[in-house]
Amino acid sequence: MEKKISIIITEESTEISRDDMRTLAKYNFTPTYCGKDGVELLEKIEQIHPDIVLMDMFMTRTDGVGVLRALKKKEISRRPLVFVYSTFNSPVLEKEVMSCGAVYFVLKPYNMADLAESMLSLLKDSYATLSLSNVKYYTGANTNIEVRVTEMLHQIGVPAHIKGYNYLRDSIMMAVANPDIINAVTKKLYPTVAKDYDTTPSRVERAIRHAIEVAWDRGDIDILNSYFGYTIHNDRGKPTNSEFIAMIADKLRLQMKNAG
Repeated sequence: MEKKISIIITEESTEISRDDMRTLAKYNFTPTYCGKDGVELLEKIEQIHPDIVLMDMFMTRTDGVGVLRALKKKEISRRPLVFVYSTFNSPVLEKEVMSCGAVYFVLKPYNMADLAESMLSLLKDSYATLSLSNVKYYTGANTNIEVRVTEMLHQIGVPAHIKGYNYLRDSIMMAVANPDIINAVTKKLYPTVAKDYDTTPSRVERAIRHAIEVAWDRGDIDILNSYFGYTIHNDRGKPTNSEFIAMIADKLRLQMKNAG
């Protein structure tokens, strides 16, 4: 039997048409309805742990941006995918909610069937690659992955002020959560990082390459050997982007497994 997909919708059930309810059932969604109240919504998210949240941008007590910021601060194993809807069309508003962690911004009235298709597609992608907001915390060891990645990059000698530093950090976090993404660096990893930083995949690739070169030029040779000495041949020099990311991610996963 196909797994049900839990969704919280900030609408009263009486406001949802029968057609939309049938559409949700057709796509295997199990809806929970919530008033347009940001505080109430956050409480329901903690209670239900939904796969998806479909929320109004403008709510009482806490608006959509407030909810997104609150979710980012919570130490939960997997955050829901948040879809934000509004009757107000504004590129500035859309950019703000997306930068705060929403995965989709849609104008109301929307077509429920089209929206359901988008939800399923993005949910499938999130299971495959895990969005960055979903991999900040490793539940097995209650450890902040971002802190550990940051420590490793500092040890290796990647300077924090260059663009490639942030791209590398996020790429490693993604590879920790989903090792298979290393096999799709060009098709998935670079585009995902590029989207988060409003840049292009080719610029992400070049910046990561530059960061690795800087680390090799200024880093401590003993520390570099401890990370890469047994896998990078002397005649080849620096690791490739994917080798660098994969080896750091593997080391992190091993540490977390031992810690758990």
